[in-house]
Amino acid sequence: MLCHIAVLTVIIVRSALVTVYSHQRLLLPLVLVPLMRIISLAMGALSIPEPWLYPAVYATLLVAAVVVVRILKYHAVDIGLSSHWLLTQLLTGATGILLAFIGYPILRPETMIADLTWQQVWLPALILLLCTGFVEEFVFRGVIQRGAVEIFGNWGIVYVSLLFAVLYIGFLPVTWVAFAFIISLYFGWMVRESGSILGAALAHGICNIALYLIVPFF
Repeated sequence: MLCHIAVLTVIIVRSALVTVYSHQRLLLPLVLVPLMRIISLAMGALSIPEPWLYPAVYATLLVAAVVVVRILKYHAVDIGLSSHWLLTQLLTGATGILLAFIGYPILRPETMIADLTWQQVWLPALILLLCTGFVEEFVFRGVIQRGAVEIFGNWGIVYVSLLFAVLYIGFLPVTWVAFAFIISLYFGWMVRESGSILGAALAHGICNIALYLIVPFF
């Protein structure tokens, strides 16, 4: 927790001192990365049960991301909030099912529900779709990738994917960290090509829904 707080402080100070606006658009969004870990650790210490831990963490993260967007004066289309290539976005979202079946043998997570029934599935599924799907893609592929690509070009996608994967180090197996990096590259490329985070958000959310709610029963 102290390490994440130290990193967060350094990033805030550095972004405040930078004079090149494009560099600020890379640095300021980076505060969301350690902030995500700080919020997760803090909420986890409160022993909030799943799936309610997700709204507690991601609602706070979303507010912080919106503040960053307002400071940088981004428009909705700048951060991928659009319906461009809608059919492609929906097809991209459907690939989340395949990603779940590929990822399950690597992670083998415990299911979040006792029985595979609609009554038990719908609320956790909605939470996973909105939190791990929309909010994470809004933060990483929308806000952070926007500044990274502006500075590094297509290498910005690799940069953001590394940040995304690093968050799992120490919590999940190394094989999952590598898998998360590859998935992040895929999501980043789709957002870069389409200009929308919709497909990536759907795929991410559907992947987690299948991974934590459905596939374990089979």
